[in-house]
Amino acid sequence: MFWQDQDEQKQQFVVPDDIVDLSFKVQCKQLPLDHAYELSQAIQQKLPWMVDEPQAGIHLIHGAESGNGWIRPEEPDAILSLSRRTRFMLRLPNYRVDDAKQLEGQLLNVSGNELVLSAPHQKSLSTLTTIFSRYLATDQVDDEEVFLNQAAELLNEQGIKVKKMMSGRAHVLTTPDGELQTRSLMIDGLEIEESIFLQQHGLGDGRLLGCGLFLPHKGIDAVGQAQEN
Repeated sequence: MFWQDQDEQKQQFVVPDDIVDLSFKVQCKQLPLDHAYELSQAIQQKLPWMVDEPQAGIHLIHGAESGNGWIRPEEPDAILSLSRRTRFMLRLPNYRVDDAKQLEGQLLNVSGNELVLSAPHQKSLSTLTTIFSRYLATDQVDDEEVFLNQAAELLNEQGIKVKKMMSGRAHVLTTPDGELQTRSLMIDGLEIEESIFLQQHGLGDGRLLGCGLFLPHKGIDAVGQAQEN
């Protein structure tokens, strides 16, 4: 008999370092909740080469979901309060990390708010097989079933037969070209190689607006149980 559990597989799997996250500390008091376009433009002004890097992505900035009675706002025109623990991440080809570190100490203007990035720290991608994207851009976000079917088609085009998925909140990102409709997506039951592939390549369009970028999650079962309670 041959038996190998998932933890053993994770220990044996070597995460490739060709794509990584570069995490910065954030010095900024507040930002509009809908800051995707303004943040993207501010970063591209400093790092114009990002537009020519298909695997580069800009993670949007997120405060805490909840804490001390404060709940993260969801209204499109809401203001997001930031703390000293807030982080900002870029997803980058490894050979661009040193170029991106030039952001350290520079003053960015995001929707009239001063933002300074400091103490960049390189992070490897995760071997967790449950991953989620806060923003997946599709043309159908109002109908959950249609959205999930579209996500399954996009995954199938990448050679990934999805086993478990869960959609979350819909978000609208405002750009000069109009509103970008998005919805969050969690995928479970992936192989480690599939998880790494999706973290490297993303899903759908809009990587420089924070769309289609995947992060590790503790698991879809815990989310489902929480929703039932």
